Amino acid sequence: MVYLSDPIGDLLTRMRNAQHARRPACQAPWSKIKQQLCELLKKEGWIEEVEVIGEAPKQELLVTFSREKPTLTLERRSKPGRRLYVGFAELKPVLQGFGMAVLTTSDGLLTDRQARKRKMGGEILCTVS
Repeated sequence: MVYLSDPIGDLLTRMRNAQHARRPACQAPWSKIKQQLCELLKKEGWIEEVEVIGEAPKQELLVTFSREKPTLTLERRSKPGRRLYVGFAELKPVLQGFGMAVLTTSDGLLTDRQARKRKMGGEILCTVS
């Protein structure tokens, strides 16, 4: 068994590597927060499909990339060794609004636009552009 200290960073790296290898999809171990992150990316149109495959103890996420979108630039912002928290006033648009940041808040995972609209801050997990 492999222990990961940063499972979200592992998911983002798997997605980056699969896209650079020109694969249409990638698989990663399942967790609730990873599934929520992928569902948020799907809802915002960055990826095409998210599917949970397998049985309960060995579930995996199957992430299918969108062919219309170019290769995603996924950057992990808050890391286990250095957490990055911001209030809604310090939350700036990513690439002048063409990208997005994903935050963990008390209301769950939100994009930077949603967090500014609700006037909520939180931990910046990653940026997508």
